[in-house]
Amino acid sequence: MLQSVEIENFLSHKNTKLTFDRGVTVFVGQNGAGKSSIIDAITFALFGEHIRKSTKGLLRRGSNQSYAKVEFSIGNRQFEAVRKIDSKGTVGAVLHEKINGELIQLAAGERRQFGESMTKTIESLIGLDFEKLKVASIVQQGELQTIIEADPKKFKELVNAMIGIDKLDMAFESMKKTIDAFRVTVKSRLGYDDTSIDALQNKIDTLLKEITTLEPQKKRLESDKLSQEHEFFVLQQNIESEIPKELKIKELESKKEDLLRYLRNSIVSMKRELAEKERKFAECTNSLSVLSLKSQVESDVKHAQLEIDRISAESKKIVEEMATIRSQQDIANRLHLIDGKCPVCDSTVDKLNPLFDEKYITSELETLKKKTELLAKDNITIQNKKKELDMKLQQIIKAEGVLSLNNIKSPDDLTKLEDEISKLQVNTKDIPLEISTGNMVQYAIDEYSTDVTKSISVLVQETQGFDVNNFRNLKSKLEQQRRVLSTLDQDIGAVNTKLSLHKDESEKISLVLLELQDVKQYVSSLETIRSQIYNRDGPVATSLRSWALGMISQKASEYLSTFNVKIQRITLEDKSRDIGITCYSGNSELDLESLSGGEKVSVALALRLGMAHFMGSSNLNFIILDEPTTHLDQERRKSLVNVLTQAFESNIDAISQFIIITHDSEIFENSNIDAIYDFKSTPEGTVVTPI
Repeated sequence: MLQSVEIENFLSHKNTKLTFDRGVTVFVGQNGAGKSSIIDAITFALFGEHIRKSTKGLLRRGSNQSYAKVEFSIGNRQFEAVRKIDSKGTVGAVLHEKINGELIQLAAGERRQFGESMTKTIESLIGLDFEKLKVASIVQQGELQTIIEADPKKFKELVNAMIGIDKLDMAFESMKKTIDAFRVTVKSRLGYDDTSIDALQNKIDTLLKEITTLEPQKKRLESDKLSQEHEFFVLQQNIESEIPKELKIKELESKKEDLLRYLRNSIVSMKRELAEKERKFAECTNSLSVLSLKSQVESDVKHAQLEIDRISAESKKIVEEMATIRSQQDIANRLHLIDGKCPVCDSTVDKLNPLFDEKYITSELETLKKKTELLAKDNITIQNKKKELDMKLQQIIKAEGVLSLNNIKSPDDLTKLEDEISKLQVNTKDIPLEISTGNMVQYAIDEYSTDVTKSISVLVQETQGFDVNNFRNLKSKLEQQRRVLSTLDQDIGAVNTKLSLHKDESEKISLVLLELQDVKQYVSSLETIRSQIYNRDGPVATSLRSWALGMISQKASEYLSTFNVKIQRITLEDKSRDIGITCYSGNSELDLESLSGGEKVSVALALRLGMAHFMGSSNLNFIILDEPTTHLDQERRKSLVNVLTQAFESNIDAISQFIIITHDSEIFENSNIDAIYDFKSTPEGTVVTPI
């Protein structure tokens, strides 16, 4: 119930405060006097809503701040809602509850993103929002008929809100959230919820179908494996029986290779030995030839040396003679006969001693010189011959060394060496370079090769009949068979894995399905409760709505009967999507479109009053009618006043308050009205005076 409205610098009001009590309160005054501003003040204070173009436009011209305050009660609780506006259009809001004379703040501001909303708190307390309040309790000027001209679907929404069915919507949604949360819990635990039952059943069917396909496939693969294993075993036995021969074949080939290698090495060694002996034979043959000249060469060397010694002695003697003669020549050069006299003793002589005769001396020197030249030539000749003899002597010495080194002392030794060479030449030609297992004797060139050839002969006997190619084919087949078995093992393993996975998954899904069947039954029960009890179109809501529409129809018909119109009865019918309104005159059904303007107003007012009566027991128990008498004639206007006053006098209604805004003050003369306020427009603003 409204208790008071206080506004300051709000629209045309500078400072106005109105108090309300139970009963009918009337605002009278000319148009533009500020009567409807009280409605804007009430809705703005409660919801922050109004019918003006902008919130800033609520601020009285020339003012910097404005506010609207509404005090109201719900049951035994007292509340105060205040909203302020500054010059920038910024709105501040606060809601208090009066408890033991103190104001306790319940909400402030509209920061909905932080969960703070004064409007939401008031909507929760009253049970209606601004839009529903406008339709149910605040009939704006010229909008009385909207109750019958509005979208019938919106009318149904209004009725739902009036009887609290919109609370069922909250419970309906809450129940859905509960079911969804339950499903989430189930899904978090099981991985599925009841909506997955069909899909899981299909999955199990698919798994079972695959299992029935895989089982025969597994048996077929296992049968193939047994057959292949038998074939593998036979091949393996055949190979194992031939393996010793294969090893001996390898040993045979190895010995043949060793023997061939040994023979080749022997040939190389023999050829090397042959070359060495041939070289030795050639050197020694030449050396024996050279050595046969030793005695003659030594004799010639001795004779040459004697000649050299003789020439050297003669040359020395001639040199000495020449030196003597030259010394005499020096004396002869100083000894000349002077007038037949000796230059020494001055005695007369016929001639000088030839030893001191220059001519003689010169002649002697020439003779000696020629002897010297002849000796020099002889010396050169004999020296050259000596050198040749020395070289021959060196060759003889070298030949002696070669023979000594090769232990050849005589031509017989050389003959023996020649025989050895002949034998080696024969051997190197006869040794074969390829091994044939036919006649092995030809390879026995020494003790080692003889032993090897015997071993080869034994191995040839032991491996007789062994076919290498056939053995290789057997091994190739065995390897192929091994790969076949490996592939079969892989296929069987894959099938076993699939079977195991499918069976495990099938068992797990079966267990999940058992639980989900219980979940489905439980959820089905919850869904039934939700659809039957909380659904606005369910049995409970439909029953409540039918009951409410019956009460509203009954009260509207009672009010309508006092309006002295041809319409005696109104019925409201709950349809699938809207509410149908039917008017009756007697037993005749009247079309709303055929009603006159006054009749439509009467029907609308009767419905408003019927709804107000119904809502009287709710948190919202007042109704405001702004110019409700528009389109009503004088008699019907008086009937409206009488209806309202009689309602409170007889206490047949639960509506606490009616607030009527009108400029027809004369219709309230001699009526039982609790309070009348007169609104007048002045230069200082609206002035409100109680009458």
